[in-house]
Amino acid sequence: MSFIPHTEHDIREMLAAIGVDSIEKLFDEIPAELRVDDLPGVPEALSEMEIARLMHARADQDGKYLNFIGCGAYEHHIPAAVWEITTRGEFYSAYTPYQAEASQGTLQLLYEYQSMMASLTAMDVSNASLYDGASALAEACLMAVRAHRKSKSKRILLPASTHPLYRKVAQAICATQDIVFEELPFDAKTGVTNLESLKQFEGSDITALVIPQPNVFGALEDVDAMVDWARANNALAIAVVNPTSLAVLKAPGEWGADEGGVDIVCGEGQPLGVPLSSGGPYFGFMCTKMEHVRQMPGRIIGRTVDLDNKPGYALTLQAREQHIRRSKATSNICTNQGLLVTAATIYMSLLGPEGLANVAAASHAQTRKLVDALVKVQGVTRQFSAPFFHESVIMLDRPADAVINGLLEKGIVGGYAIGKDYGGPGGELGNALLVCATETRTDADIEHYAKSLAEVLKNVNAA
Repeated sequence: MSFIPHTEHDIREMLAAIGVDSIEKLFDEIPAELRVDDLPGVPEALSEMEIARLMHARADQDGKYLNFIGCGAYEHHIPAAVWEITTRGEFYSAYTPYQAEASQGTLQLLYEYQSMMASLTAMDVSNASLYDGASALAEACLMAVRAHRKSKSKRILLPASTHPLYRKVAQAICATQDIVFEELPFDAKTGVTNLESLKQFEGSDITALVIPQPNVFGALEDVDAMVDWARANNALAIAVVNPTSLAVLKAPGEWGADEGGVDIVCGEGQPLGVPLSSGGPYFGFMCTKMEHVRQMPGRIIGRTVDLDNKPGYALTLQAREQHIRRSKATSNICTNQGLLVTAATIYMSLLGPEGLANVAAASHAQTRKLVDALVKVQGVTRQFSAPFFHESVIMLDRPADAVINGLLEKGIVGGYAIGKDYGGPGGELGNALLVCATETRTDADIEHYAKSLAEVLKNVNAA
């Protein structure tokens, strides 16, 4: 909250009402040996003016850069109304809505969020969020093992074109439950999964196939062929998607020759109204088919009617959750990123389907302009030939980290040195740079970046 409203008189009145004479008496059940009189290393309290000045100074340390980095965190325009509404006390202070009679506003908002996400992904049901996109993929893999009871192998095919951090998180969480990830290589020319690599797994007991769309290089995978392969080989299909892209791309619930779609959809919700905020927090989303709903982690909000036949909302299928089943729950997810889901719901409500499609189309168009401008610079080439959404990989003839540092001196965040995740400077992607543009980048921004990159490349020594 912006300020603490209680005066000393207010505090004395409240203490008198409950029959104690000091705040210290509220903690008298804590043994004396466990209490401390001071906090070594903690500075003295600051005034409102002093703390505001300090926090502004800390925020300024981030600097103000022209941003062309993406790789899972995207700078989109967020209408002012989104966070003005999100930070109203009714939403800001709301917590886990176990008591439906006291939480109708929060529950209705979460229900609307679920409805929007199910519509966007063309799936039957959505949960009310997860921690972030990476842990959402891990949860999707755990869910696939539970849902695919005919499969005993716990083997999941995971394309190398999936975000490296997502793969690391999935490995860290799932390896303790004996899940084995088999890596699928990507084609060096196109940047998408080499479908020939799937042949070695045909006829094997495979639990699930992960399908990133777009993948970490921004490239568009042949999702129909991958879903068809999963179907033909009795494996579940897990989609990892950018929600903004779904406004213009085929929804994962419709992938495949028969448009039967995938079994589970997950991803990162940050593009939907959440600012970059120096690294977080974010929120993950998950949708699935109705047949798998009892294996889905996280909250699910249902719509019903009360005794007067008026609409109402409540937590449903709670027997899956930690506060009911404890260690036998589908996940330890209980409290999650509800505030960010609130922002995403308001953001999607304000933009609507047409607005979100405009954001996606503008982002794609600006990225095409960006790539076209950059490859005209001497020493820069496009790395992959596959169609892309709103980020792409370029190859430099200089060390990528040195180029990034040179651009920073000019006030530009030039991209992500993705080669370090694929073998380092001498690896298969060498000096590759992943660049991104959204609807927030203008033609003038792109021209400025291209000119600055040309200048930096002249001053950086070749590897």
